[in-house]
Amino acid sequence: MIDAYLLPLQRRLMDPPARFLVARGITADQITLVGCGIGLVAAASAAVGWFGLALVGLALNRLADGLDGAVARMTQPTDRGAFLDIALDFVFYATFPLGFVIVDPAANALPGAILVASFILTGTSFLAFSVIAERRGLQAEDYPTKGIYYLGGLAEGAETIAVFVAFCLFPGAFPWIASVFAMICLITGATRYLAGWQVFGR
Repeated sequence: MIDAYLLPLQRRLMDPPARFLVARGITADQITLVGCGIGLVAAASAAVGWFGLALVGLALNRLADGLDGAVARMTQPTDRGAFLDIALDFVFYATFPLGFVIVDPAANALPGAILVASFILTGTSFLAFSVIAERRGLQAEDYPTKGIYYLGGLAEGAETIAVFVAFCLFPGAFPWIASVFAMICLITGATRYLAGWQVFGR
């Protein structure tokens, strides 16, 4: 919901470290892969109850997610980079809540499953819209630098990360936080389906 408003600030913050990395020959794909690895470590940390380490890993994963795009823009954006960026984001979004399910399955399994299912709804509607929008030559005016057509919604990246931070800070409240956010994701998915119905029906 607020990603488009945060993008200018993100670019200003990411450009100096991105220039540092470019000068040392670090590629965007390398940053993406390292960031995914850190994200998986964060999920594993949550799974064993190390919520502070999970929070640190979450922050580093998101830092890498911002840096890879900045480095790509300063060098040469590629289709492979765009693919890795979005595909590995979904890997992280699926595995991070799973860590909290594993650490306390009795309390967290059902709300965690509902949350991941809601992510599948938002993710597939997002990607399906993007594929057809690309085929039609549509451009997302709010996200002109994204590697694929970026369809926003009530639950976007910033809201998801805020929820993941809340998981780490208040792990005992995971069932309630996950359930509420799953409902928000379901609304987001429904609005994307409606957008696809309207836009592609013309």
